[in-house]
Amino acid sequence: MRLLLVEDDPQLGDSLARGLREHRYAVDLATDGVRGSYLARVNPYDAIVLDIMLPEKNGLDVAREVRARGVHAPILFLTARDAVHDRIAGLDSGGDDYLTKPFDFGELLARLRALTRRNVTLTPEHLSIGDLNVDTRQQMARRGSRAIVLTAKEYAVLEYLARHAGRVVSRSEITEHVWDENHDPMSNSLEVFISRLRRKVDGGEARPLLHTRRRSGYLLAALADGSGNE
Repeated sequence: MRLLLVEDDPQLGDSLARGLREHRYAVDLATDGVRGSYLARVNPYDAIVLDIMLPEKNGLDVAREVRARGVHAPILFLTARDAVHDRIAGLDSGGDDYLTKPFDFGELLARLRALTRRNVTLTPEHLSIGDLNVDTRQQMARRGSRAIVLTAKEYAVLEYLARHAGRVVSRSEITEHVWDENHDPMSNSLEVFISRLRRKVDGGEARPLLHTRRRSGYLLAALADGSGNE
């Protein structure tokens, strides 16, 4: 899942970005409102974490601008302002939730989970493809009774495929949502992770679930005809 974090405090921004990445989010970090607004408009984010007091352009203006441009990603405001009228202003500008500083990182994670569950384009907590179960809350996967041990990035790729199970997902779709803006689109990192996932998900199983569709992308599905990779 890919997030945009807009925070002008370098120490807090780096700390939050690092913590979110450790919890398997891909994070783009902007340190001012102009950059944050630009990134929100050009990239497909699953959620936006937005400070209000920002240089160049404040968070309320950023929210209004991206909503006017058709950006529907949930917005979670972070701010030191805790007066009722400030919270109202944040919600009225297009925000979906509001968290005052200082805050507990665990609460930030919980609010992000709640926001993304609320978004109708996202998925429920449990995804099943054949005998594969992906628990999006615990960020774990099982194939039958077998637990699948995954790295953070392997899980992120698997969850994205599971969220779109049954259809071919292009390489660019996966990289846009699973990697941040520093990802080199010419690298073969996705192919490496797909290869690892195939060994972990399908290794030793009679029926493969992860399929490659040449020149099209990847498909996670329990195919009735047992057809494999093309």
